Amino acid sequence: MAKIGLLSDSHGRTQTTLRAVDLLLDQGIDVLLHLGDVGSVEVVDALAVEGVTDRPVDSRLVFGNTDWDIPAMSQYAQTLGIAVDHPAGRIELDGKRLAFCHGHVEADMEDALRDGVDYLCHGHTHRCSDERRGQTRVINPGALFRASRYTVAVLDTQTDEVAVHEVPTAG
Repeated sequence: MAKIGLLSDSHGRTQTTLRAVDLLLDQGIDVLLHLGDVGSVEVVDALAVEGVTDRPVDSRLVFGNTDWDIPAMSQYAQTLGIAVDHPAGRIELDGKRLAFCHGHVEADMEDALRDGVDYLCHGHTHRCSDERRGQTRVINPGALFRASRYTVAVLDTQTDEVAVHEVPTAG
């Protein structure tokens, strides 16, 4: 069984990202995927969850259209044990194929759909969504910036359930 924590569009908002990561870890995730528009090295730091829980959590990311100096940020993330799959990644869990990208490059999205992956996870739109396109379930967890409410999602690949969680605001 694999639970995948999905978050996107932090845009450098470190405290919001820290709250989002804590929320996802509390849900018992096995994999943490940041779907782009990271925005700062401090947000990358927030994704470094190795050793934070009593079980291993695989932390991965792709970058988005507003991210800068991707080679340097990639190298920094990797020194923290975060896998960088930019511009798009693929993993297999519970016999299900999952593709992920930021969503601003249509070719990345179309490649995954054409390959018939089970799940395609992306950010970019700042809108939470969960829909089917052919045999592929397309999931956007929402955003941690410039959204009416900040949301993340947990995908359970064994039960095929997606749970959306609102990230609390500071204060």
